Amino acid sequence: MNFKNVKITGICCALFLSLSSISLAQEISNKLDSVSYSVGVLFAKNIKQQGVKELNAEVVAKAINDYMNGETRVIPENECQAMYMSYMKRINEEKTAGAKLSGVAYLAENKEKEGVMVTASGLQYEVITSGTGPKPTASDKVRTHYHGMLIDGTVFDSSVDRGEPISFQVGGVIKGWQEALQLMSVGDKWRLVIPSELAYGSRGAGAKIPPHSTLVFEVELLGIE
Repeated sequence: MNFKNVKITGICCALFLSLSSISLAQEISNKLDSVSYSVGVLFAKNIKQQGVKELNAEVVAKAINDYMNGETRVIPENECQAMYMSYMKRINEEKTAGAKLSGVAYLAENKEKEGVMVTASGLQYEVITSGTGPKPTASDKVRTHYHGMLIDGTVFDSSVDRGEPISFQVGGVIKGWQEALQLMSVGDKWRLVIPSELAYGSRGAGAKIPPHSTLVFEVELLGIE
């Protein structure tokens, strides 16, 4: 559910208040109650995914009721939108700052581990399995298996989990991968730790990879096509 398309805009005025519990006045026993509860669940899921961690559920309920009944709202609708955008900007700035600091700390710790190599660009790699095949160039198309994670272990993409290797041009992927693949031999399996500036940088990649994320990959080079 896209928050921007939700027409109960008065809800956003509740997003600056602390979390409190709320109970239903009666059991959900009919279709309208079921739909109403479902709307609440989807709304909560949406804002939680956006990084909102606390709100006052009673005030949210009042805002919905006021808006649906056309009553005068405590905070004008246009001010609610501006308030919400300002709040989300602050959340994203805090998230970005946290990702930067966590990434720097992780890279500093990882490079001290036995077997970890660091290139001039800052790419870190560790050989898990050594192959004996040729090395690809930037213009080659390669076939790989990989497992991609954030530094907290969250898996954001994995051909291994899908059970399907993937093929792509070496020159068409993030810089950290481009560099690593041209150092690898067919048959190699490496663990890569890729600094943000060699990955997706300040833009991130969708909902799964926040801005300034240091990324961890296990990559197996299966072949050159």
